[in-house]
Amino acid sequence: MKSRSTRTILATVAGIVALGLLAGRCAPSAPRGAKKGAAVSDAAAAAMKVYVAPGDLDEYYMFASGGHSGQVYVYGVPSMRHLVTIPVFTPYPATGYGFDDDTKKMLGEFTWGDVHHPALSETKGDYDGRWLFVNDMNARVARIDLRDFKTRQILGPVPNVSGNHGSAFVTPNTEYSMMASRFSIPIPKGTPLGVDKYATEYKGVVTGIRIDPKTGEMSIGWQIMMPPFDYDLGDAGKLASDGWMFWTCYNSERATGKLEVTSTQRDRDYIAAVDWRLAEKSAAEGKGKMIGGIKVIDPRDVPGLVYLMPCGKSPHGVDVSPDGKWIVGSGKLQGVTTAFNFEKIQTAIKSKDFTGDEDGIPVLKYESIKDAEVPVGLGPLHTQFGPDGYAYTSLFVDSAIAKWKLGTWEVVDKVPMSYSIGHLCAAHGDTVNPQGKWLVGLNKLSHGRHLSVGPSQPESSQLVDISEEKMKLVLDAFTEPEPHYAQMVKADRLHPIEVYPKEENKHPLAIWDVKDAGLTRNGSKVLVKMVEVRSTITPTDFEIKEGDEVTLAITNIEQTTDMLHGLGMLDYNFNIVVDPGETKTVTFKARKKGVFPYYCTNFCSALHQEMQGYMIVR
Repeated sequence: MKSRSTRTILATVAGIVALGLLAGRCAPSAPRGAKKGAAVSDAAAAAMKVYVAPGDLDEYYMFASGGHSGQVYVYGVPSMRHLVTIPVFTPYPATGYGFDDDTKKMLGEFTWGDVHHPALSETKGDYDGRWLFVNDMNARVARIDLRDFKTRQILGPVPNVSGNHGSAFVTPNTEYSMMASRFSIPIPKGTPLGVDKYATEYKGVVTGIRIDPKTGEMSIGWQIMMPPFDYDLGDAGKLASDGWMFWTCYNSERATGKLEVTSTQRDRDYIAAVDWRLAEKSAAEGKGKMIGGIKVIDPRDVPGLVYLMPCGKSPHGVDVSPDGKWIVGSGKLQGVTTAFNFEKIQTAIKSKDFTGDEDGIPVLKYESIKDAEVPVGLGPLHTQFGPDGYAYTSLFVDSAIAKWKLGTWEVVDKVPMSYSIGHLCAAHGDTVNPQGKWLVGLNKLSHGRHLSVGPSQPESSQLVDISEEKMKLVLDAFTEPEPHYAQMVKADRLHPIEVYPKEENKHPLAIWDVKDAGLTRNGSKVLVKMVEVRSTITPTDFEIKEGDEVTLAITNIEQTTDMLHGLGMLDYNFNIVVDPGETKTVTFKARKKGVFPYYCTNFCSALHQEMQGYMIVR
């Protein structure tokens, strides 16, 4: 990473502070009664930590869910600058996503998605910079290739899954992306059955999405039938607990109606512990029944496949410590988070230390598997990890982050958040090798710390410095909605390209010389091969007939960084953006006669405005 010298940064900050003092202004956020010099010093120190000079680069990428936008947002840390939007589950005209033939096919019948949990691919339990997997509530999961930051596959809707919330968490060597249903329904999906049968006839499911280790290609591996609970957040075991997958679940009451009342009657809900290697083995042996076109394993038929761990009421996060020894579960309606000991879990399983079962799944005895109830504060949601055995838990009700020590269970620090915090994201905080520099609070509500933009408030992400003993809030950032979950990776783990090399373009309709551009007809089907290069679209015009089915195959023959070209056609509802060295196609029906201009939609040269042409429909 490039960086200015300390002397240059100190001089810059000193100049800013001096100008502020000369203008007679108070230091930002100076506490009432505090000495001005001390407040300025704190502000200067914070500014130095997050300042990334023009031309310098951030140390980390943060990939944040876009919630109901269906997108993924990428930020640089520590600057918190928005770098790029990756369209995944919804069309995005800015990059032409969802308008060309390939991405339109990937999206299928959906034009919306609800993204919650990005998951970076891993090797030996740490981020490897190859792929990013993200879930959609519409029972889909997508793979983004981090070589070019493009969505390359959308799998689903997956059979029997209603509300793919507990996803897209990956196993330590990216063998699987895991998926769990939020809503229990009768399966196969499409079976109409009244909610009076909910407790006995509705089912949840968890699914293993197999990932090809070389290509990242996803396929459905196996599915497990589960009790009719709502499955929430997940994390894969690692090192000591490798081979297991954990999901929180609520509504163990099997209730319907007003769930804020009916599903909060018990003191505890559960964490589901799944032996995914046993599931894989059982599926390979042919166990399970075909339901909805997929093999579904009933835990009753495979003893040892699933166990239930009692957890605080209405749990949200479940997080495995970097060494895999502890599984940390947080009940939203309690003031503690519980650390479960994986070794004790295995001992309880061997000794059959159960308190009952749910649909044949054994329930482990709470007192036998826990190490501690950590008094973190009110509304614990999600835990991330740093080095030296520290854990960080978000507190929704307290609007704070608690720092505590694994093993001693001592809460050593708290830092207030200015909003109601949901998830939080630490640098490599989901891995075996947490970095410990930065923590981002992904806040749910936003009140009064920004210019007013009307009733629809911006989302807030607050940057916390965790490099020292005491946590320090150093930056407010206002991000796109809605950041449920994020992962932060060291920038040097990724190696994105900036141009598609000509020799890699194997598209059957690619052309690399303007002399090869032109129109061919086969009955009512028309193919127009086009070349884009500064500052002409070739052909500059073509003629077709009303009712023709037209395919435009557009190749950007540039091999220069950032020389993107677009093709927007008026009255035909598409804009295609073609990166350097790339070929894209768009197919449409010529539905009316007339003259229709097309033009380059991405600025590319001094003669960008001249880069245009005409489609004539007779």
